[in-house]
Amino acid sequence: MYVLGIESATPVAAVAVAGDGVILAERMVFNKRTHSVNLLPMIKSALEESGVGKRGLSGIAVSGGPGSFTGLRIGMSTAKSLAQALDLPVAGISTLASLAYPLAGHGCFICPVLNARKNEVYTAVYDNKDVLSCLAGPMAVHPDKLVEILLKLNGPVIFAGDGVSQYADVFKAGLGKLAGFAPAMSNFPRGAAVAELGLAAFKEGRGVAPADLCPEYIRPSEAEIIWLKKNSPGS
Repeated sequence: MYVLGIESATPVAAVAVAGDGVILAERMVFNKRTHSVNLLPMIKSALEESGVGKRGLSGIAVSGGPGSFTGLRIGMSTAKSLAQALDLPVAGISTLASLAYPLAGHGCFICPVLNARKNEVYTAVYDNKDVLSCLAGPMAVHPDKLVEILLKLNGPVIFAGDGVSQYADVFKAGLGKLAGFAPAMSNFPRGAAVAELGLAAFKEGRGVAPADLCPEYIRPSEAEIIWLKKNSPGS
């Protein structure tokens, strides 16, 4: 079984092709071009370099959020279009889970944090076992509130994600020696993680038809908030 993984929920665009126990090809870029420009050429190259080709795929996994609303829509539409054309199932993979996945089994609680703006982070808390288990979240919270949640665990926590650079001082001040930080290379979700988690999802029968795939936004977009304010009773 071979799975194509697509990541576009953060500023990084990433794709990978994974098989059982192996990553056959992976590409990642962090540039000023939009994901709509980057993704298709990267997918084409990864499929060619892997030797699998689009006809050799068993499914397509895509980052399902939370993250950039625009990035998620681009990734989702790309995955759904390809899956529809190739008659393949799709699986949405939590962006937070894909960040936590490479850090599993390191003896610390894992806390991925993505910058959600408005002084909040998208986050979740995972246990420190080899198989990821989500203990709290996903949620959008103020970093101080996240510290309160983590203090109750009374154990070391490793942070990863693009929110680390902005809020590391908050985590250090609140958690002291319990706060640890993953290397910079772990601060953006990888296509390989999406592909491997997708592979597990398909083996467990959690693949869905392209039309049934939905993003996990966590909170409404700014456009939705404005619309609700304009159209709420008494406005």
